[in-house]
Amino acid sequence: MANRLAKESSPYLLQHAHNPVDWYPWGEEALEAARKLDRPILVSIGYAACHWCHVMERESFENPGVAAIMNERFINIKVDREERPDVDHIYMDALTSMTGSGGWPLNVFITPDGKPFYGGTYSPPEAFHNRPSWTDVILAISKAWQERKEELLQQADNLTQHLVQANRIGEGDTVGSDFHSEQLTHMAQGLLKNADKKEGGFGRAPKFPQTFSIAYLLRYAARYMDKSVRYASLREVLNWKWKEGAPELQAEDALRQAVLSLDKMIEGGIYDQLGGGFARYSTDNQWLVPHFEKMLYDQALLVTVLAEAYQLTGKKEYAVTIRETVSFLERELMSAEGGFYSALDADSEGEEGKFYVWEKGEIEALLGSDAALSCDWLGITSEGNWEGINIMTKSRDRQELLEMGYCDQDSEKLAARLEEIRVRLLAARESRIRPGLDDKQLVSWNALMNTALSKACAATGEASYRHLAEKNMDWMLRVFAGPDSSLLHTYKLGKAQIPGFLDDYAYLVQALINLQEITGRPELLEEAKKLTEVILREFSSEESPLFYYTGQQQKDVIVRKREVYDGAQPSGNAVMAFNLRYLGIVFERSDWSRRSESMTGQMAGSAVRYPGSFGCWAMEMMGWVDGCAEIVVVGPEADVLRNEIMANFIPYKVLQSATRENPAYPLLRHKPSAPDTLIYLCQSYNCLRPESAVGRFLEQL
Repeated sequence: MANRLAKESSPYLLQHAHNPVDWYPWGEEALEAARKLDRPILVSIGYAACHWCHVMERESFENPGVAAIMNERFINIKVDREERPDVDHIYMDALTSMTGSGGWPLNVFITPDGKPFYGGTYSPPEAFHNRPSWTDVILAISKAWQERKEELLQQADNLTQHLVQANRIGEGDTVGSDFHSEQLTHMAQGLLKNADKKEGGFGRAPKFPQTFSIAYLLRYAARYMDKSVRYASLREVLNWKWKEGAPELQAEDALRQAVLSLDKMIEGGIYDQLGGGFARYSTDNQWLVPHFEKMLYDQALLVTVLAEAYQLTGKKEYAVTIRETVSFLERELMSAEGGFYSALDADSEGEEGKFYVWEKGEIEALLGSDAALSCDWLGITSEGNWEGINIMTKSRDRQELLEMGYCDQDSEKLAARLEEIRVRLLAARESRIRPGLDDKQLVSWNALMNTALSKACAATGEASYRHLAEKNMDWMLRVFAGPDSSLLHTYKLGKAQIPGFLDDYAYLVQALINLQEITGRPELLEEAKKLTEVILREFSSEESPLFYYTGQQQKDVIVRKREVYDGAQPSGNAVMAFNLRYLGIVFERSDWSRRSESMTGQMAGSAVRYPGSFGCWAMEMMGWVDGCAEIVVVGPEADVLRNEIMANFIPYKVLQSATRENPAYPLLRHKPSAPDTLIYLCQSYNCLRPESAVGRFLEQL
């Protein structure tokens, strides 16, 4: 028999719709039931692609005996963390305050007025390795509520007050914005201190891509390199030319670590060698064994940093990886309307990774005479590299395969043969039972992907990425539109719902900015301006330049948080610092630029101390140190020259282009072009002599 979740649209909630647990969705009905019955509330938070969420459901929530205890003693609420990230943020903060760590499934016990007093993550069905069983947990909580309720209520009040106090970041005295290059070097050193210089990435397993750290190191290296030099392989990094007076060791190490990290991920099991796309993280230091779910935001952030790395280095592997990942998205995560779905599950047929792994015998049966090459290329062995089976990796590069005698040492012939092998294996894999699809669509994640497509188009010149971004943007602006220029957060089955969060607005404004740069369409800037005005109205406070995560109309959470850390996705506040600075220049709004500077100043100390957690703020600080290039392209060939400029790595810029001068925008005023198309390099609206050739303009830059 179905429970209340059967009426929901979230794939994660629908996965629990036939549990014997009497689940409620998040809302006033559940809180009112708890108040009426004087029961504690269990808030169980997860997401559709979460492996351990599935495990706990099978072991405990599908168990009638366990469900009977839960139904008798608690009001039970299921939350999709991606549908209600505000609820997830609050109770994850509570859990980490209580235990020092977090994760999903997140199970938090709260009072009828929403205040947390106890929490944990996965609990097994039987006690194991000093971890109590789920039944032990719920019986203990129930007993404590019956016998020591006043103590628990006091504990909940204290914890909630702690959450409120911890969220007052940016309030109080105004912080100065004295940004300087020594801070930039200190942050680079901090990232490199935590770097895995053998396998790439940062820290130890489990290893996440940490794209913001990689992006910062690319920018740091670019400050000191001779832009006329590009390289084709990691081995050539030390032969680069560096500017006189550069801190060469740090700059070289920054570049080396950024490239090593990307290369190791592309070669490893975290990257789908057949179908393209990246898993969420690696469970080992070598990027071999992923947690197999594929999240839309990971594809977006990795495509973005790969595009920037390609602009800087010209490494062809990065353009290939972008192409394969975008192909995966179009094939498996894109709707006919032009929107991107949220995720693919880690599991299929009840086993994690089953869809992606191979036995050597399968390869031999499928490929015949090509099997030996395939196995040498993709690391396939009889013993396997993970639990007796094979996760595909690029265990040998093409040069190594040529040296082994394949394809008569003909590189073009080898490339064609490897592509044929990939296509044949991918086609064979399509006959398997597929992982589950989380088919809700979020404006925030779609906006991140839209930015990635614009960045990929700029870096590679591939027009199909621009067409895809424009189709996706038109779709987002249509389906997520709410009343009074507001945004709604999630969309499924023709219906958008839930008021938008700061990330939704901030990422969409950023996407509009980036799409404008590659298209020259001024209406995109007007849309970005309109959304920014909504953000300033609905998410601001008098006490701090930083924005709240929820709008002022959102009343069903106990704390109105300000999110400043970079987690799996960038801080919405850091993105807004970028947006306000950019749009402040475009629309000559010095108040927006000042707010951006103030926001960045508030977070500078944290970024310098902990650059791995504040990578987007670190990048904003570099922008204030180095200044912002104002680039204007005007004339009949504006599209051609703009595309040529965009192929270069120029991270701190405002770029507008048009076929003729446009007095509506300060940078486009008084910019005659005829008969030639001219490029203007400006700062604070003061421009150098215009150039008609991109090469001469780059010398100016």
